[in-house]
Amino acid sequence: MPTRIYRDEARRLPPADLDAWRAIPVTVLSDVTSGRFVVDTRIRPLRPFPPGRRLVGQAVTAWCERSDFGPMLHAIDIAGEGDVVTVDAGGCLQTAYVGEILCGFARRKKIAGLIVNGAVRDIDTIAGWDDFPVYALGNTPRGPLSKERGAVSGPIVFGGVAAKPGDIVLGDNDGLAIVPLDEALAIFPIAQERVRLEEEWTRQLAGGRTLADVFSVPEAV
Repeated sequence: MPTRIYRDEARRLPPADLDAWRAIPVTVLSDVTSGRFVVDTRIRPLRPFPPGRRLVGQAVTAWCERSDFGPMLHAIDIAGEGDVVTVDAGGCLQTAYVGEILCGFARRKKIAGLIVNGAVRDIDTIAGWDDFPVYALGNTPRGPLSKERGAVSGPIVFGGVAAKPGDIVLGDNDGLAIVPLDEALAIFPIAQERVRLEEEWTRQLAGGRTLADVFSVPEAV
């Protein structure tokens, strides 16, 4: 069955709105949302981020059948500058779904990054790029076996988290999160306030207050 491409009608956010999310650590987002947007923590970046750097972009989604990378090809072709190609491969590690050639093409298009719940290959080359983050569940030298089965620009479940085209992908060295676009506007100021509060806690502790005092811990007996 040929790969199915759905019509992507997701709202595109202004670059400034997306860029503001770079100030939100994944740990903070997890804390203010009870962890419900954090994906499987086994999906890790091939290259650690420098301090303070994060992956931020809107998702272009794809679902690949086992060992088929057709949807990956279509998703990279469709994705634009600043997008994050977000591919559910069902956690398959038997074959790679992307490697140096595909990632190099995506990088030249100025796609923000690529995340895959599955395997990748050519990791020495890909990890050498400091401007194109790739997250994966694992790696293998084995290539894909077909290129015609799956879906693009539809709803997926990525690492246990629902994802749709246009959702906000946020990633750093602590992990990945996918924020539903229709909830992002409400969540962002809450996350901003938590960042401010954590900075205030740090200031108070540096000023000599105790942990029990700063965090209002009930008195021990």
